[in-house]
Amino acid sequence: MSQMFDDPLRWLRAAAHRTRELAMNRAETGLGHQDADDDAGTIGTDGARGFDPFPLLEALHRHGVRAVVIGQVAGIMHGSNELTGDLDLLWDGDPAHAPALADAFASVDARLTGETGDALPVRPESFLRPKVEFTATGAGGDCCTPALPWGSLDAREFLARALTASGPGGLEVHYASRDDLIRMRRAIGRPKDLRRAAELDAPG
Repeated sequence: MSQMFDDPLRWLRAAAHRTRELAMNRAETGLGHQDADDDAGTIGTDGARGFDPFPLLEALHRHGVRAVVIGQVAGIMHGSNELTGDLDLLWDGDPAHAPALADAFASVDARLTGETGDALPVRPESFLRPKVEFTATGAGGDCCTPALPWGSLDAREFLARALTASGPGGLEVHYASRDDLIRMRRAIGRPKDLRRAAELDAPG
């Protein structure tokens, strides 16, 4: 990477603004984040229209939920230049933390679906699955627990090593470390993941 960013949330706000500008005059595609091309990513889907991860990130903070941002939003927070149209999250999967998570999602009018496309209620038990897909005010994406397979990687370690960015009003956003994000990218292995891992791993 050729640049360093000491304000990851400001950089994320700027990237989300660029995403909205890029997509605002584009015809609807009918594609959601689950339909994203393995090379282009969700920037080519309708998720990019109006993309703003902050309503959900702020809701998670208000409800005291420690969910870690993964995927390309975390990449942007580390200085990646590639834009995205979705927000992916990892939390610890502890049933005791599920009610606050459900309340946070409900506060931004979230809708949940399972991996087979079945609608799920925005209730604590729905989030105990290894992964649920969501659409909410500003952003859609995946909300995962460490039970989701990551090859030989232990996702619980991602949570332990996550970084925290602070913003106005005391907002705190937790996000995967650069090294863990690179490992996750390479474990998934899609063209976009390998390209983004190489970008993050490039000498600064």
